[in-house]
Amino acid sequence: MKKIDVNNGCISKSIEILANKWSALIIKDLFSGPKKFCELERNIKNINPRILTKKLLILENEGIIEKRSQNTISPRKTYHLTIKGYTLKPIIEQMIIWDKNS
Repeated sequence: MKKIDVNNGCISKSIEILANKWSALIIKDLFSGPKKFCELERNIKNINPRILTKKLLILENEGIIEKRSQNTISPRKTYHLTIKGYTLKPIIEQMIIWDKNS
């Protein structure tokens, strides 16, 4: 079995991102496909728009999501998971399973 190097802070960095309920809920919602800001706001109950904006920026800066223009005419943006974001799917799914079994 390959030894995991935890000296570089990888575990603490992952926890910093995923331990926040809003970030995990945003990522989970994006597994079903790209969303506009208003769709994320509607789907994630009780999230304040300022918090949503802040969390989206953090996730974007971490390379987990990206913001794209819908088309060249509309200024509206949609949020998409990156490949790095999709790699979190098994972790989020296991968090859901763990919660159901608790």
